[in-house]
Amino acid sequence: MEELTHFDSEGRAKMVDVTDKQTTARVAIAGGGIVMKPETLRLIKERAMSKGDVLAVARVAAIMGAKQTPSLIPLCHPLNITSVAIDFSINEKENRIDITATVKIAGQTGVEMEALTAVTVAALTIYDMCKAVDKGMVIKDVMLLEKHGGRGGSYKRGS
Repeated sequence: MEELTHFDSEGRAKMVDVTDKQTTARVAIAGGGIVMKPETLRLIKERAMSKGDVLAVARVAAIMGAKQTPSLIPLCHPLNITSVAIDFSINEKENRIDITATVKIAGQTGVEMEALTAVTVAALTIYDMCKAVDKGMVIKDVMLLEKHGGRGGSYKRGS
């Protein structure tokens, strides 16, 4: 196991110094989901929720969330993100919307936190837009699925 890099020799929190790291293409893919009542899922699919097109708003919120990650996670570097893609998949059998975020950068540090934040913000936005009809929704399984680039190389969940 590698040492924790966000602490100095005295155990104090620090931002990792990436000055000497090589700029490389990096990508992170995160996923998660939100489970709801069948009626809530139907309203989302039909774009009949009173607040508007839930998935369109959640997509924009997720992109904004990825870009705001260093404002939310104290030791994250501000990054010049080059791409954020958000995909939704409706799973009617489980009354679930699966969310996937793919974030890209050419930089000196990875974008895993930005991808995870994007998924989480998308799920929170769905919850916010639908809570009037379904307060029992559950956000689940937010996780890193893949990452590529940088010194650490590639990672794929389950491999």
